[in-house]
Amino acid sequence: MTTTPDPARAAHWAMALTEMPSVTGSEDEAAFAMKLAAMLRASPAFADAPDSVWTIRAEGREGRACVAGLVRGTGRRTVVLTGHFDTVQTGDYGPLQPLAIAPEALKAALLEHLDPVAGSEAEKLAHADLSGPDFLPGRGLLDMKSGLAAGLAVAEAFAANPEREGNLLFLAVPDEEVNSAGARAAARALSGIAERLGLELEAAINLDAIADNGDGSYGRAVALGTVGKLLPSAFVVGRAVHASYAVRGVNAAALAGAIAAAVEWSPDLTEETEGEVGSAPTLLGLRDSKTAYDVTTPESVWMFWNIATHRRGPEAVLETLDRLVREATGPLLATLRERRLPGDDDAPPPPAEAAVLTYEALRAETKARIPDLDERLAVFAGTVAAEGLDLPEQCRRITEYLWGLSGRAGPAVVLGFASMPYLPTLLDGEPRARRLRAAVEEAARTVGDRHGAPIAVRSYFPGISDMSFLGDGDEASVPAVAANTPAWGAGISWPEGPALAGVPIVNAGPWGRDYHTRLERLHTPYAFRVLPELLADICRRVLEEA
Repeated sequence: MTTTPDPARAAHWAMALTEMPSVTGSEDEAAFAMKLAAMLRASPAFADAPDSVWTIRAEGREGRACVAGLVRGTGRRTVVLTGHFDTVQTGDYGPLQPLAIAPEALKAALLEHLDPVAGSEAEKLAHADLSGPDFLPGRGLLDMKSGLAAGLAVAEAFAANPEREGNLLFLAVPDEEVNSAGARAAARALSGIAERLGLELEAAINLDAIADNGDGSYGRAVALGTVGKLLPSAFVVGRAVHASYAVRGVNAAALAGAIAAAVEWSPDLTEETEGEVGSAPTLLGLRDSKTAYDVTTPESVWMFWNIATHRRGPEAVLETLDRLVREATGPLLATLRERRLPGDDDAPPPPAEAAVLTYEALRAETKARIPDLDERLAVFAGTVAAEGLDLPEQCRRITEYLWGLSGRAGPAVVLGFASMPYLPTLLDGEPRARRLRAAVEEAARTVGDRHGAPIAVRSYFPGISDMSFLGDGDEASVPAVAANTPAWGAGISWPEGPALAGVPIVNAGPWGRDYHTRLERLHTPYAFRVLPELLADICRRVLEEA
């Protein structure tokens, strides 16, 4: 594959895709698949073989689907170029929302609205960036339609080469921003697609974006794997009492506060691999059980965290969280006992410790008392899932229901997970993975030297991504998550048998700044010129016969 991708085609596709709305979960996202499929069939890469473009049904709104397009060369060896087309919502643009997906008009409007002197540091940097020719704003332009555009520019250049070796499979998926329903559907379908079409899936390249507020040296990178994500939760139970008699109870909110402080940015839950430090744990949600104001202390509090993983499994995460919870709640209860006044002697003192157990343990304990517990939980979980609640809220409701059946009393903390797992991936030592790694390292060096700007090769993509489902993660950890995730089997559907594609995968995408905000903007020279060349070089090295 020697034809160089055309930067103008990368820019064309980036603008065309960005101008089509596709907010996750919306009708626009569902309609996007058919629009994109039609555009591909009319494009230079696929026009001669319109049957080489098809869709793959994904969970969710009617019509939501993945879009696949195959450019054939010689032989069976195939590289998958993949990325998501859904975006986060556009309400954060405020009065500029009508321009959110019109990059050039949005650029002019933002320059008028941003104050380069009195604005925040982020706004000052955005104004400086947008005052020059190298950055362009727009919802989804960076995350990640310009990545898809680079992949399509590579596919067109590949199709234009009559001596092309191997095959390229372009794959665009919905729903990465929520539950990766698109990638999960594609992962289950890929082996059948390969068998039906006579393909050998040698490698995949995810085209997701990297944020870089510096000079671009961090953003110009290929990641050999991706971090995993777990969403551990804690259902914190106290002893609710009237506020005038607070010393007779234990405030669940106070327990939750101590736990939140202990876990936030905890180094014990932060992984480091070969000098690359993962994201620190952070609290994503906290709410108590009260639905209206009164002077009774909260009986329970629900909380859950974002935990990024490299190699640590779910059992290890729960064990560490168990220890941190005990270390946080024990001293708090001791302090509360010390704060009791002489007149409080007739009230029972707080216990020395709170009970800490997993959802799996609470379920097993309760089932010993209630033989039909599994049936009750299944019915309740199905009812909750039908209400359309998000996964953490479904898990909260089910945990609260199980707690009510358990007969236990607080203070206690029930640990579990509040969403599906995203498994970490990293290239292992199998032949396909070694070949892909060598191709990445050689291409990064060659293309970086050509453009006078180094392209780094790193172990992990720093954010969660569809790589977790399209790559070769370790599914052996899934049962431990399933046993401690209340919504598993109802709000969360996970197929029997292999759920991952198992294809060696790396990430090579665009870079820019502030995605998921109104200041989202793309570094266009890298996205439209350097990235397509990098992708083409990696593909060539993987596809050429040794």
